[in-house]
Amino acid sequence: MSNNTGKKFGGRKSGTSNKLTLELRTLLKNVVHKELELLSDHLSKLDERERLDMLIKLLQFTVPKVEAINFQEGEPTFWDNM
Repeated sequence: MSNNTGKKFGGRKSGTSNKLTLELRTLLKNVVHKELELLSDHLSKLDERERLDMLIKLLQFTVPKVEAINFQEGEPTFWDNM
């Protein structure tokens, strides 16, 4: 027999977090935290080229990307008002 009333019966209450998701996020957070503490040791064991390559890959998580700004013909500029 299916529920045709449109009302929810049973299951999680609205707004309640999923236990598995919460546990998984906590576990992953702890793993990443431990690895970050060991990062400098791991980097020091790499040769210069590997270390530079790794730092370049990690840089995107610490410094925001700068995107190019494209100017289109006829577009107003801030110096037009000067």
